[in-house]
Amino acid sequence: MRMTQVAAAALVLAAGNGAFAGTFQQTGTGIEVRPDTGAARLVQLKLMSDNIIQVVKLDQPGKALTPSLMTVAKPCSCSFTVDRTGSGKGEAVRLKAGKISATVSLADGQVAFFDAAGKRILAQASEAMTPVTVGGKSFLAIKQGFNHGTRDAYYGLGQHQNAQMNYNGEDVVLQQHNMIAAVPFVVSDKNYGLLWDNNSISRFGDTTPYAWLSRDLALADADGKPGGLTARYYIDGKLALTRQEKDIAYQYLKDLDQNWPKELPPIKELKDVRVVWEGTMTSDKPGVHKMQLYSSDYATLTVDGKQVMDVWRQGWNPWYHNFEQKFEKNKPVKLHLEWKPSGGMIAMTHNNPLPKAERHSLTMSSEIAESINYYVISAENMDKVIAGYRHLTGQQPMMPKWAYGFWQSRQRYETQQQLLDTVSEYRTRGWPLDNIVQDWFYWPQDGWGSHDFDKERFPDPKGMVDAVHKQNARIMISIWGKFYADTDNYKELASKGHMWTRNVENGALDWVGPGYKNSHYDPYTREARDIYYRQMKDKLVGLGFDAWWMDNTEPDVLSNSRLEDFKKLIGPTVYGDGEVTFNPYSLVHAGGMVEGLRRDQPNTRQFILSRSGFAGIQRHSVAVWSGDTVGRWNNLYDQIASGVNMSMSGVPNWTHDIGGYAQEVRFQTGDVGSAQENRATSSAKANPEDLKEWQEMNHRWFQFGAFSPLFRSHGEVVKREIYNISAGDDAMRDNMVWFLKLRYRLMPYIYTMAADTHYSSGTMMRGLVMDFPHDEKAKNVKDQYMFGPSILVAPVYAYKARDRKVYLPAGAQWYDFYTGERHKGGATLTVKAPRDRMPLFVKAGSVVTTGPVTQYVDEKPDAPVLLQVYAGANGSTSLYEDDGVSNGYQRGEASRIPISYDDKAGTVTIGARAGQYKGMVEKREFKVRLVRPGISTAADMDSADKSVVYDGKPVTIKL
Repeated sequence: MRMTQVAAAALVLAAGNGAFAGTFQQTGTGIEVRPDTGAARLVQLKLMSDNIIQVVKLDQPGKALTPSLMTVAKPCSCSFTVDRTGSGKGEAVRLKAGKISATVSLADGQVAFFDAAGKRILAQASEAMTPVTVGGKSFLAIKQGFNHGTRDAYYGLGQHQNAQMNYNGEDVVLQQHNMIAAVPFVVSDKNYGLLWDNNSISRFGDTTPYAWLSRDLALADADGKPGGLTARYYIDGKLALTRQEKDIAYQYLKDLDQNWPKELPPIKELKDVRVVWEGTMTSDKPGVHKMQLYSSDYATLTVDGKQVMDVWRQGWNPWYHNFEQKFEKNKPVKLHLEWKPSGGMIAMTHNNPLPKAERHSLTMSSEIAESINYYVISAENMDKVIAGYRHLTGQQPMMPKWAYGFWQSRQRYETQQQLLDTVSEYRTRGWPLDNIVQDWFYWPQDGWGSHDFDKERFPDPKGMVDAVHKQNARIMISIWGKFYADTDNYKELASKGHMWTRNVENGALDWVGPGYKNSHYDPYTREARDIYYRQMKDKLVGLGFDAWWMDNTEPDVLSNSRLEDFKKLIGPTVYGDGEVTFNPYSLVHAGGMVEGLRRDQPNTRQFILSRSGFAGIQRHSVAVWSGDTVGRWNNLYDQIASGVNMSMSGVPNWTHDIGGYAQEVRFQTGDVGSAQENRATSSAKANPEDLKEWQEMNHRWFQFGAFSPLFRSHGEVVKREIYNISAGDDAMRDNMVWFLKLRYRLMPYIYTMAADTHYSSGTMMRGLVMDFPHDEKAKNVKDQYMFGPSILVAPVYAYKARDRKVYLPAGAQWYDFYTGERHKGGATLTVKAPRDRMPLFVKAGSVVTTGPVTQYVDEKPDAPVLLQVYAGANGSTSLYEDDGVSNGYQRGEASRIPISYDDKAGTVTIGARAGQYKGMVEKREFKVRLVRPGISTAADMDSADKSVVYDGKPVTIKL
């Protein structure tokens, strides 16, 4: 490294009048700048690699920072240069490395970043560092904004539930919740990314928390009287009360207790309730306003005569539904909201418009911080930006191969015999299955956290596990960070100061039986994590379970608590009060579990499924699922963008409850589903139309699941096994089995794609923008994605839909998977989607590796590999193989075979195999099928044009 123009520790004087303009100093890994003005008194830039710079801004030079929980990388010994640029107020110091550079203003500490070609990619536009006190300790509330007025597209931020794809212009709160996984990393279509290193509640977009309507808007009731909205309460269909209400404010349980009309019986005692709010909203700030309906149970919202949403969520799991509303200055906007509560909550919140430039920016903020701390990554493409995230936070290990097969689960198998019967049923029918799941409450009723099995229902847990293994399946078990206060495990952890005890001290009871005092353990010390794992090891690990379902990892200590109360339930920790570490629970909790497993099972690949996730979670062999979603079409739609953005956050193994976890009452009763009671008439009879809709929604969701990174059926009340949920509908059953078998035919393609998540920091579920960054239309498509490099997936998410519009990205030609029709990219088609088809397209030039249908992923390791080759462009792929279960891959025990297609020559070349592993098939048959226009892939996936015996040496096949 070298410094140009000035010595390493030189003071830099402003040009012109010679006024003091700040100083800078070169360090071993970057620079330190003390600007003349600005919020930060010290700005540190450190090189983490030749394309990643860390920025730390301190309000007090010399302040010691707590080590990061999310990052594991250390500053690199990269080559770099430092020099001075500009003059006067524009004077800055520049740090330049191989693929990234940055400048820091000596006047005010503002930072700008440049790519390898010197093009500016990020420029600071706003900043705030405001002192706050939390639990008697001094912290900062922070904000850093970049690129005001940008058209750059942004993705990532974890898993959210509002069908948001491109976040430019959006607001996202990074706050863990049952259905929300907050990952403070964004990647841009312009090939840069930003990782925001903070553990508290954070925000992308507007830094102002949303609040009740009355904070910003003038409300008037149905008669025009100012001060609030008209609220009408109907009980048993009759109007019971009319009053004016300042806000729609039943967001938390305490709100229901305190705000529910005292003139009416308590809501818990009522069965048939309807509340209607009417009136107007007026703003003196014209423009597009961001608004939210926070709700559970049935809610229908109409604004200015237009229905904005018709939604339902299970009563105990409300969350936000975002929408926008245009206001003209001082012109009233009509509002009509109907709510049918049955244990749920509702509220409406709002924020005023931001200035246009700030609205379209990359702005991050956090409620609590020691400093501003973030990393900027510059790369050649979005995949390499995500690779930068993995460099910082930890690589994705190889997951076991069986994890990419089919998982059967439900809430819940009540006995070990039910579970074993399910595995036997799949094997008897010849339907593929790799994993069976035992959900919660296998323990005695009063034994949550004991890690014991109820001896009557599960008399032989070890025998159950062994019986599953004898049928060539795997078994995953649900474990929690929750403990009943009377269990020995709670008492041990509490005696060491590792239980959050306030929930117990408050006397809060859960929902099981008579209700039990409970809380969660505090995983933020190694001793606590070691005790937790040892307790688990003593009771469960030795039984031979293959995977661990770490549920409730937000953690949800007491559902629907007011935020200020909830923060007190998740602390204190070694870092301070609960809100200081609001988001990383799942990261440290899973970390302790996987460290213990890796220590005790050093040659076994681990697998953890978590209901929450945070930056770095992937390094702990964790997959994330989208929480307790609901069986509604709009929720199915939401999962598409949710999964794509979680994947683009650097966490590649993602899944969802096929069919949604919870259902409306009309869908619930019976093994198949369908209400046995007509709620309108209270007559005890089934509703055939409800059953028809329920089955079609599960059918469509299953098709989507077959093309998700992990393929997992789960949900409560209604049994989710194929033979149960499709009962009475043979066409549904047959098509579900067809998609199930298709998943297994694609296993060579899927497992290679999964391997690339480890070896190449790859992404399985890909936003269209990743592969088509120059296609402007592709940036905002939120209901399609690429499943790996070749297959475009367009799920169907509307009842009775028998076609849907599909956008085919420009720059490629596309084959309809079912008809073989080839289409030019850059066009939107209306594609037929009968109930047995989910639109699938394959990119011309693709070579898709397929195999036979198997009962489990490694049933036929020596089976022929069939190459589905799509004419019209050159293409290449590879076939990755290893033993699927051990950590031998870490020692290089794996093989990869390169495969290429020359479209003009009409040849496929299978290259020399690289690597080997124990049990590798040395010689096998490769078959090749050339797909030309008019040839259906789906019609016959076993047919081939040519075949060759491959022994590891290169071979070329002429088609």
